Amino acid sequence: MQLLEGEKEEILACVKDVLGGNSKTQENLIPILQQVQKKLGYLPTMAIEKIAEGMDVPAVDIYGLATFYNQFRLNPPGKHEVKVCMGTACYMAGGDITLESFQRRMEIDEGETSQDRYYSLGRVACVGCCTLAPVAVVDDQVEGKVTPTRVDGLMLALEEGRDDNSSQQPDSSEGDNNE
Repeated sequence: MQLLEGEKEEILACVKDVLGGNSKTQENLIPILQQVQKKLGYLPTMAIEKIAEGMDVPAVDIYGLATFYNQFRLNPPGKHEVKVCMGTACYMAGGDITLESFQRRMEIDEGETSQDRYYSLGRVACVGCCTLAPVAVVDDQVEGKVTPTRVDGLMLALEEGRDDNSSQQPDSSEGDNNE
């Protein structure tokens, strides 16, 4: 995903700050990743590479650690986050169809963020609202009985609030391989 304007500098400053405030030992790697994610909202590839460089650890090892623990995000959060419940009740009631409907409407896959960073889509194990299955959580608002038609309505509501000035555009000077 392309970096937004000014994001490269923010990433570099964040990693420098976090590494400067911590001992660069192996046991501090997870806390360092947590601190960077807390500040940036996710772990961009550039941050992982700079942490690896600063700690003299292969970037692939840090990437492996970040993908092993589900607390870490490798994609930036969207302005609007949608999470589809895939607990047993929701799955049996069509949670997979609900997820596919959101994927089609957002034009992204589960676990991704749209290029304009307006939407991000994920799955959760259980929301705890089994009687409302299938359930989606849209910007922390629980939505029950989410059918494909209801997905269309939820997406229209999100799109109504969209305005061109509310989202930044990717910085065209950055390459596609940067995060």
